[in-house]
Amino acid sequence: MTTCENGGLPEQAGPAQTGRVQADAVQADAVQADASAAGAQAAPVGGATGGARARAGAGARAGAGAGAGARRPLREVLREDVQTVLDKDPAARSRAEVLLYPHLHALWTYRLAHTLWKRGHRVTARALSLLARAVSGIEIHPGAAIGRRFFIDHGTAVVIGETVRIGDDVMLYHQVTLGSVGWWKDLRRPSGSRRHPVVGDRVVIGTGASVLGPVTIGADSRIGAHSVVLDDLPPRTRVVAAASAALPPLDTAGPGPSPLILPEGTHAS
Repeated sequence: MTTCENGGLPEQAGPAQTGRVQADAVQADAVQADASAAGAQAAPVGGATGGARARAGAGARAGAGAGAGARRPLREVLREDVQTVLDKDPAARSRAEVLLYPHLHALWTYRLAHTLWKRGHRVTARALSLLARAVSGIEIHPGAAIGRRFFIDHGTAVVIGETVRIGDDVMLYHQVTLGSVGWWKDLRRPSGSRRHPVVGDRVVIGTGASVLGPVTIGADSRIGAHSVVLDDLPPRTRVVAAASAALPPLDTAGPGPSPLILPEGTHAS
């Protein structure tokens, strides 16, 4: 085939040559169209993948930021603990007085023991927990996780188990137990399973109440004194124990033995 000096088609070509050129042009246009369609189909997939990666990166950055924010200066943590007592106990009149509260000694010792527990120093952590119990009467297992602004009023005979998880702004009164339901049931659970309660934010648990087993207490719930909780509670639940019944007054002025002293082998009616 004869070409021009510029490498183009000849000025005069035969019908056969012209037909072949037109067919080649049509085929090239078809290939280009297929490539464009494939690119258009691949673009959304690539865009979706890029979006997912962007969201994953943003989530990772947010998680890193939350973890960094959780590490607060020690002075700020101690000041917040003292202020929590002042805010929640009308009997607390000064910061110096608050420093004598057994709750603070137990809580601050727990924080140190919890750090050692997470680093694998289990025996040292348990020794600190035992020391805090002897000083304050409060037993907090170093494996438990406790949120901010936690307060135990009075504090005597409070027990918090190993897998307990406590949210922020939670308040307990004395003789509260956050425990398990018994070793004979715990041994049947898979290794590493939770055995103790999860307590949501802003929960208040009254004197002598027991929350047992791997139950979850929803946020803003109130558990009354001497209640026993064995099931999950949704948020904002109120639980009260049965109140004691008042009996008629005893007649101690009449003749005969006092009704408070019963003969051996008899029972009060």
